[in-house]
Amino acid sequence: MHFNMKEAIEVLERTPQTLEVFLTGLSEGWMHCNEGEGTWSALEVVEHLIEGEKNNWIPRLEFIIQEGCNKPFPSFDRFSHLNDSTQRSINQALHEFKAIRAQNISKLKSHIESDIHLEIQGFHPAFGIVKIRELISTWVVHDLTHIAQIVRVMAERYRDDVGPWIEYLGILKKQESKD
Repeated sequence: MHFNMKEAIEVLERTPQTLEVFLTGLSEGWMHCNEGEGTWSALEVVEHLIEGEKNNWIPRLEFIIQEGCNKPFPSFDRFSHLNDSTQRSINQALHEFKAIRAQNISKLKSHIESDIHLEIQGFHPAFGIVKIRELISTWVVHDLTHIAQIVRVMAERYRDDVGPWIEYLGILKKQESKD
């Protein structure tokens, strides 16, 4: 196993800045492009990250600390951000994400005082027994997944414009599903 709390926090702290540097000031076309029906734009991904900060990572961590395996923690609706009709700019969304992430990292540091806390178990509604270490690891990989998703979606916008160079652009190659 490779999990290291300090390293996990390094990524969690950098995600808002990474997205802020990458997305701030870009044209609206970049913010609203997607990969087709049922896929998310960069702005929608940031909205999803905000929803996770509010209702997933720290709330689940706190629930595990409080309840252990006594009862399953509440489900997280991964698509709830799509039901919000609030129209805000990418800058507004990034600002909120950055602020709530900073608060959540502070809470994370205060809840996890030693490596022993990482092994506390909780009950996931679909997976069963999980550890805090696994929850935090998933949080980090979730960030990295959505950073990659934003980059992939933006690259897709120019798929038809790159011409024959598509052969050299791995990000535009269709991925075969891994069974």
